[in-house]
Amino acid sequence: MILSDYLSAALLIAGAVFFLAGTLGLLRFPDVYTRLHALTKADNVGLGLMVVGLAVQAESWAAAGKLLLIWLLILLAGASVAHLVAGGALQRGILPWKR
Repeated sequence: MILSDYLSAALLIAGAVFFLAGTLGLLRFPDVYTRLHALTKADNVGLGLMVVGLAVQAESWAAAGKLLLIWLLILLAGASVAHLVAGGALQRGILPWKR
């Protein structure tokens, strides 16, 4: 194995850890707002690490650029959906959790 293989594997594993952290936040946090925050932040970072790990192994700059474009589109979609879900929760009267 060469250095790029180890780097790619490390980035993919780190991305998977962030995905796991987001999933745990989704399951453990008390209300919709904290769950959304944990899920969107951890998943965006996790996907970014996965994209970089895959880009290291890409055969061309075009393939790496496509991966980057996919990540950027998912960032926009995730932020938009989280905003819509939080706005819908506020309209239904779901208040943020307080201690």
